[in-house]
Amino acid sequence: MAATSTSMDAERGILAGLLRRPPAVAGLVVLVVIVALAIFASQVMPYPPGQLSIRSRLQGPSLLHLFGTDEFGRDVLSRTIHAGRISLAVGGTVVVVSALIGVTLGLFAGYFRRLDPPLSRLIDAMMAFPDILLAIALVAALGPSAVNVVLALGIVYAPRVARVVRASTLVIRELAYVEAARALGVPTPVILVRHVLRNLASPVMVQGSFIFANAILAEAGLSFLGVGVSPDIPTWGTMIAMGRQFMDQAGWIMWFPGVAIILSVMSLQLLGDALRDLLDPRLSRTT
Repeated sequence: MAATSTSMDAERGILAGLLRRPPAVAGLVVLVVIVALAIFASQVMPYPPGQLSIRSRLQGPSLLHLFGTDEFGRDVLSRTIHAGRISLAVGGTVVVVSALIGVTLGLFAGYFRRLDPPLSRLIDAMMAFPDILLAIALVAALGPSAVNVVLALGIVYAPRVARVVRASTLVIRELAYVEAARALGVPTPVILVRHVLRNLASPVMVQGSFIFANAILAEAGLSFLGVGVSPDIPTWGTMIAMGRQFMDQAGWIMWFPGVAIILSVMSLQLLGDALRDLLDPRLSRTT
């Protein structure tokens, strides 16, 4: 009960701290609106996202179609809202995959001295490649699909989590209560879960917010280059990729998915910055 109460108090403290920062509040509001639109897309979309109307093709924004129509007469607003589901799902899943891989690598590298050199070299080698080039290489090897894009981006961003987790684990490993647990004969898995992992939540959460934003951008970039999600699956990236051939005569096909990406990334970056300042006293600053 005491641990649960402490955790709830910490969560309230973080939320209160975020609400005292106008940029964080703005980012939180925008993100909540975007996520709500994605969740309730079926109720919000004015038209089915795949509904064709050749007579209405390439019409500009109007009262009938607020974001205009694409080359097949499909409503761009409906497709932008529907695509948000996939883009946000890809970004969120990338966070989970990268966290699982990164926490595992960082935890073992930071806690077990013999594993630190080889795992650290592996992490450094992965970070030596530019993110987008490594992602393209992995997707090209695995094949273009939503699942493979998630796996590729999860592998690409895992070293970021691993470095933060390793650095934190190196400090936590030397703390008095961890040494006391080892002296009492507490099994290593119990120490890792109960004493180490519980103290890694804050840095992993901050990294997760930045990875979420980068994953949305990376997915759009891969789709624009033709090596990402299949064009049959509507994401903000595939919408921009398909609309580039009509950029001169129907730029709205690209504008609105692009604005959705910008708003999502900016809101996540604002939240990530605020969380970093709140959870790391050395970086905190008054606003």
